[in-house]
Amino acid sequence: MQKESQKIKIRLIQGDITEQEVDAVVNAANNHLWMGAGVAGAIKRKGGTEIEKEAMKKGPIPIGEAVVTKAGSLKAKYVIHAAVMGQDLITKEEYIRNATLNSLKKAEELKIESIAFPAFGTGVGGFSADECARIMLDEVRGFSKRIEHLKEIRFVLFDKRSYNIWSVRL
Repeated sequence: MQKESQKIKIRLIQGDITEQEVDAVVNAANNHLWMGAGVAGAIKRKGGTEIEKEAMKKGPIPIGEAVVTKAGSLKAKYVIHAAVMGQDLITKEEYIRNATLNSLKKAEELKIESIAFPAFGTGVGGFSADECARIMLDEVRGFSKRIEHLKEIRFVLFDKRSYNIWSVRL
């Protein structure tokens, strides 16, 4: 499913974020940037431990901020690590909103054309998929007026249930 927003294509994909052929994948990170379970663990397993080592050298960061690393052996060029939770692994709306916005800003700084986001905080963080979709899509829509380089934003949802929830919001 996709929707055009001015010059940006927003797509929903049910699948594995580590398989996306985009310029950057976004990691739903903790603020110390160690990569344990969930999306972070999948990125580390598929892309290599060097991603985590590079990220941890840049941390800790404030919750809601984002940093960029190389993508190891992923198909992407970069991983944008967005801190959506602290060491307690709990997230909230403000963190998701800021992490989404700061990831988009990093993508624009990198002058990349495509990015793939997971549903922030809905796995390890236990956040509602419906609320996450509302928050993240609101941030993308709000930021779209300032986008110069991004042409495609993907939201990669791991399961059919999440995909269905997000498709209503798109």
